[in-house]
Amino acid sequence: MTLYLDFAGRAGLVFRKIINTIPGLPTKLADEEIEKIMKRKLAEMSSQKESEILELNDSNFDRAIAGQMPVIVDFWATWCGPCQFMLPIFTRISKKYKGIRFARVNVDEAQGISQRYQVYAIPTFLVFRDGKLVDKAVGAVGEPGLHMLAQKFSQ
Repeated sequence: MTLYLDFAGRAGLVFRKIINTIPGLPTKLADEEIEKIMKRKLAEMSSQKESEILELNDSNFDRAIAGQMPVIVDFWATWCGPCQFMLPIFTRISKKYKGIRFARVNVDEAQGISQRYQVYAIPTFLVFRDGKLVDKAVGAVGEPGLHMLAQKFSQ
């Protein structure tokens, strides 16, 4: 049995058509089961954090790292293969941690920031709290490495 979901809410109609073709299954039971599944899926989808990864530069960097909420900043470049490898991982991790902000700095466009924090290798992930550098990870650390870094600062 296949359940097709779309954001327009037509999943129930498709599922009803599929489930109603099962011989001997009472329609009322099928409808109740469909409603339970749809409510559970809707709750799951609404509880997921929408990922907002900030793009930082010289004009907004200091303002973005200020505040008590930890900020994990990915220093990257378009030409950097390991940086491109880490982007989908960084995006996935950003959806999991609600108490942490995630941001990126293109080192070619914000060289002053990179020099200020001595970012000499990329990707580099710096963690800030209250405007101060509190932790870092250098290199393509993979999902476990980013997860461990974020977990240290999650509430």
